[in-house]
Amino acid sequence: MIRVGVMGAAGYLGGELLRLLLGHPGATVAQAVSTRFPGRRADSVHPNLRGQTDLVFTAPDELDTCDVLLTATPHRAAMTLLPEVRGRAGTVIDLSGDFRNPDPAVYERYYGVPHAAPELLGAFVPGIPELYRAELAGADLISVPGCAATAATLALLPLAGLVRPDVQIDARTGSSGSGARAGAANLHAERSGAMRVFAPVRHRHEAEVSRLTGLDARMTATGIEAVRGVQVVCHATGTSDEKTLRRAYRERYADEPFVRVVAHRTGAHRLPDPKLLSGSNFCDVGFAVDGDRITAIAALDNLVKGGAGAAVQCLNIRAGEPETLGLGFPGLHPV
Repeated sequence: MIRVGVMGAAGYLGGELLRLLLGHPGATVAQAVSTRFPGRRADSVHPNLRGQTDLVFTAPDELDTCDVLLTATPHRAAMTLLPEVRGRAGTVIDLSGDFRNPDPAVYERYYGVPHAAPELLGAFVPGIPELYRAELAGADLISVPGCAATAATLALLPLAGLVRPDVQIDARTGSSGSGARAGAANLHAERSGAMRVFAPVRHRHEAEVSRLTGLDARMTATGIEAVRGVQVVCHATGTSDEKTLRRAYRERYADEPFVRVVAHRTGAHRLPDPKLLSGSNFCDVGFAVDGDRITAIAALDNLVKGGAGAAVQCLNIRAGEPETLGLGFPGLHPV
């Protein structure tokens, strides 16, 4: 049984980690760490866990040793915290944005501050099994990509060699992507009914997509009324027809347990829709083509395949367990 510690366990990602791990047949949650709620029961913060656990949050200075440490702390905090806790676990899987790019200059450009632990940046393997499965099997430091970055990367990977390098990504995200401590802009009165373009240029995930795909990605991001979910619409130019594209997507993802090709010609659900993926670890990808215009689309649950589920998938790979262990929930319809 894998002993797992979760830091940042009171946030939305932390709650999803607890939900998935409490039902995981090969893991046990040894500690749930929170700076805000030490001494409180986990199910008082995550009411969906009532009756599932007696876990009580512990303070960061009470962190014990474990096999795998999952860190779901905020951006800019993880880079100062991780050097202190690195020795407490054989493997660390980080869900923040602090270790997703090996170049400290890129980090400073997108996050606005110098990196506090630049010596660690190159040691992290990206936590996207569809690209780094072999490396993840022996990795001690893993950094899970951002939710929109994962969606865009999986949408674009089959297009390698079929499109010109410049791609434009339009990302739409639900309010949970802002975290449990989001500010006034995410109050219900402000968010309800809104479609707020909060990153018209230079969204931080574009650097991740460029690194992971080799393309020159540019991303905009819009906040929508949904709570969960990310959808990306990626615009590229190339000379492929529908038959070639369909073959490229099917061949690229034929053996991937959590990527489904959804590109039908008719029907209400003919292209990826995050609503159908809530709570699941699936990413649906699809495409459309019109002459030299190629549109690639992907959808996922930002808290699961875009975060906690990807982390558990990486944990499974690192531990030599079946990759799908504890991640079989298919989503709900209707919701």
